[in-house]
Amino acid sequence: MKSRYDVVVVGGGPGGAIAARTAAEKGLSVFLAEKRPAIGAPIRCAEGIGKEALAEFIDPDPRWISAELKGAEIVAPDGTSMKLASEQAGSKVGYILDRKFFDRELVWRAAEAGADVAVKTRAVAPVLEGGAVKGAVFEYCGERQRVDADVVIAADGVESKFSRWCGIDTTVPVREIMTSAQYLMTDIDIDPYTTVFLLGNEVAPEGYLWIFPKGERTANVGIGISGKKSGAGHRARDYLDRFVSSRFPEGKTIEHIVGGVSVCRPLPCTVADGLMIVGDAARVVDPLTGGGIYNAMFTGRLAAVTAAAAISKGDCSKAALMQYDTAWRDSPMGKTIARNWQIKEYLIKLPDEKLNAIIQSAASLNLKEFSTMSLIRELMKRNPKLVVELAALKASLG
Repeated sequence: MKSRYDVVVVGGGPGGAIAARTAAEKGLSVFLAEKRPAIGAPIRCAEGIGKEALAEFIDPDPRWISAELKGAEIVAPDGTSMKLASEQAGSKVGYILDRKFFDRELVWRAAEAGADVAVKTRAVAPVLEGGAVKGAVFEYCGERQRVDADVVIAADGVESKFSRWCGIDTTVPVREIMTSAQYLMTDIDIDPYTTVFLLGNEVAPEGYLWIFPKGERTANVGIGISGKKSGAGHRARDYLDRFVSSRFPEGKTIEHIVGGVSVCRPLPCTVADGLMIVGDAARVVDPLTGGGIYNAMFTGRLAAVTAAAAISKGDCSKAALMQYDTAWRDSPMGKTIARNWQIKEYLIKLPDEKLNAIIQSAASLNLKEFSTMSLIRELMKRNPKLVVELAALKASLG
């Protein structure tokens, strides 16, 4: 760790790793700090990503792909199943990763590109001069060191402490925090090529339960529910335990993780003087699916490109860095987040009876290619009232 770099990246997840690698490849001096003692652990997501999305950043490698998927299944509260075959869902559903190896691969590539990397190194404060972010103070083995930088990229996850210390309001409403629990289970009877999503207020209130295969008889089995629905006796883990005891009574749990995922709108602004915020810290998780790996990598790369341009011009002010904020919002990813937030707000208010009717209608669809938007369009054709209800929701939300 040197005392000065062009770019400092706080957080060693996919967003931070891609940011560090991109910045280093552009000739910048880069320091990547991860607070945990090991990259990629503990895992805090279901590990799914689309094939096309992954291909934007890295070629697939059997070392960190646990499963290649061929379909998806959505199960209504009444048990009605909507199945998407491989020709419809394959390129969209993609892979289940092994994040322990995947995240390390991304960081190794950042290091190979020239970035300095440190683990068990925690950012404890920003360096502020005249209100501008000029670096960070890190703590390692009880000792603190100041590291100056032209730009800091905050990729420190849903907790987003660094951004908050810089004066950014990162508060997430309780109702828009998905509280989650997940087991890595083995010796269970599953389709190893199909992801399963189960809906319903009895199964996962204002959320969903998932089965993501990681081999022939192994899967991530998890759940996310609205934070406002969580409490004593009805926490995410309580719902998950009931499902597991019913569906996989003989299954064996070999990992157990808990955490939170923001399913709110992104931060109103993801830049400040000398600072850019990426990934979960910027609240760019897909509000409908809870997926965030691609969005983190996309914003990480874009932030690094923006940083390189700003540093070359000698201007790292908020105005100069706003190009990043504008670009990701105007991208297909940004537009998808905005659209899916409104759809999520509609769906979480539906009673089970209406969810049943929608999925029963969807189950008979014959889509040439699956996407969230193609599904919504077809549902609207069959349920014209959906158009009115979504339009009213959009008007009320502004």
